[in-house]
Amino acid sequence: MAHLPQSLYSAARPEFPYPGKSVQPKWSRFPVSVRCASTESLTSLTQNAVETELKYMVSQHGWGVRRLRRDDEEEIRRVSLVQAEAFHIPLALFNDFFFLFFQAEVLSGLLYKLKNSPPDRYACLVAEQTSETDTNSSSSVVGVVDITVQTENSVLRHFPGEEEYLYVSGLAVSKAQRRKKMACTLLKACDVICYLWGFKLLALRAYEDDAAARNLYSNAGYSVVESDPPWTSTWIGRKRRVLMTKRIS
Repeated sequence: MAHLPQSLYSAARPEFPYPGKSVQPKWSRFPVSVRCASTESLTSLTQNAVETELKYMVSQHGWGVRRLRRDDEEEIRRVSLVQAEAFHIPLALFNDFFFLFFQAEVLSGLLYKLKNSPPDRYACLVAEQTSETDTNSSSSVVGVVDITVQTENSVLRHFPGEEEYLYVSGLAVSKAQRRKKMACTLLKACDVICYLWGFKLLALRAYEDDAAARNLYSNAGYSVVESDPPWTSTWIGRKRRVLMTKRIS
């Protein structure tokens, strides 16, 4: 079990801004189609990590991907902010107020996973520019993705004989860094984790009507194996999703 700085738990409680102070989201989900090289050898990628002194597990397209530093309070806050700004749905009224609550919820969830998950069962991967002069700064983190070992039967029933798989979630990319293949690099790092941990199957979910995200995942080697039932789209606030999977040989 990991021991995290106590000050982070107080950080999970939101501090409200003074009247008139606004929070300007700068991040969003990856909204465009960028082709990923899904056929690159994982052996060459791990060799590439060795050549860069193991600082990054993947270094491509000017981006380096590594694991989140669990003892770095500022980086943990930064990652939670990246994901919060990516997935927060703006509201017409009291948007700043509700964003702070959402950000606190994201930080709380991240802290729980970091504290209670073994390092070979959960990883938070962060991306930064390899050309940055100070890549030790938390502000250099401009992309993030989570990867977790899961045993959900709704996924495993499509793959008889498999007992576990790696689930990819929380992919967030800086708005300013779109169309630069950062999302592709983050997904490739998930392939490397799958290879290093000895798994063969990766899975993720995407909204059925999100063509850009589905193209991104398809180009990275994922295939649709299941869709939500048609009647789920009648639920208020619920959109249909597709389950996409990828095998690592």
